[in-house]
Amino acid sequence: MKTQLLALSMGDPAGIGPEIIVKAYAEQPQLMQQVCVLGDAQVMRRALQLCREHGPGQSWPELLPVPDWQQAVQQGGQAGRLLLLQACDMPETLPAFGQVQALAGRMAADCIVAGARAALEGHAAALVTAPIHKEALALGGVDYPGHTELLQACAARHAGVSVAEMPVRMMLANPELRTVLNSIHVSLRDAIDQVTAQQVLETIRITHDFLQRTVCARLSRRPRIALAGLNPHAGEGGLFGREEIDAILPAMAAARDLGLDVHGPYPPDTVFMQARAGARQEPPFCDAVIAMYHDQGLIPVKYLGVEQGVNVTLGLPLVRTSPDHGTAFDLAGSARADCDSLVAAVRMARWMTGDQPD
Repeated sequence: MKTQLLALSMGDPAGIGPEIIVKAYAEQPQLMQQVCVLGDAQVMRRALQLCREHGPGQSWPELLPVPDWQQAVQQGGQAGRLLLLQACDMPETLPAFGQVQALAGRMAADCIVAGARAALEGHAAALVTAPIHKEALALGGVDYPGHTELLQACAARHAGVSVAEMPVRMMLANPELRTVLNSIHVSLRDAIDQVTAQQVLETIRITHDFLQRTVCARLSRRPRIALAGLNPHAGEGGLFGREEIDAILPAMAAARDLGLDVHGPYPPDTVFMQARAGARQEPPFCDAVIAMYHDQGLIPVKYLGVEQGVNVTLGLPLVRTSPDHGTAFDLAGSARADCDSLVAAVRMARWMTGDQPD
């Protein structure tokens, strides 16, 4: 029987992750009633106490530790309960708020791995991840720069294939815009080197497959994908760089030969505005824009409002979403952080697993 339970990793315990999880349960009890947190009981009790102190009039959830997924399923479905599975070693001393710490990074990583395993083994319908700090992750001995790469490694190991055989991409989405990144957490110089015909074609394919299974499956039409150029004015016919001519156009031609609806490359300073303006047309200008590097794609989505943004990992054999923000160490421990992006990530995960309408 297909489970509706979502796994939610608590994020870096020194950041705002535990607090916004508690707030999400308080503000959206119906949405969160089929969610189980993978974290540490002491950390979540601290977050709950902190929120109670700063919001005495609010109805806060009851923390309910469960020993395994079977119990989580049995106890799920009741609003007002924050289900918790212990997914990391209990620390002797809780990590201090707002500081980069090896302990916090290790705890966060253990919870991510536990969540990935739960989704891959079918205990959870999807994985939602609260924010982590990449420096803390590294200090904790984790050899992956972020969620995306760590989850890719977990999924590849589960499938018995190499990481190279399970390419993934990062998508940032809000109600107005979807952007998929051709490269993720690499330097800008390395990102430019990754604008090759093979890499761009692979990004197009991964994006098309995701859209075909989700957005466009409900609309009974092919996905439409727009490509951003790398250079100013999309290279201006080679005057400002040849990546469009040597890599992006050949990738687009190969994708069209496969029957995919791909257009571009468009000047990167206007394509995101075109996508946003044409999102409500039928057919739309595009269903997603492929950006050639990390910040090119993230800046327009985040400018439209971090509180609505959701990060989705494409190419994994599991559904994974996360808020479109970081650990906010400057807010950690204050109970002032907003949970809207986490709520949006949970809604997106539910929608992707067919458990919630558009």
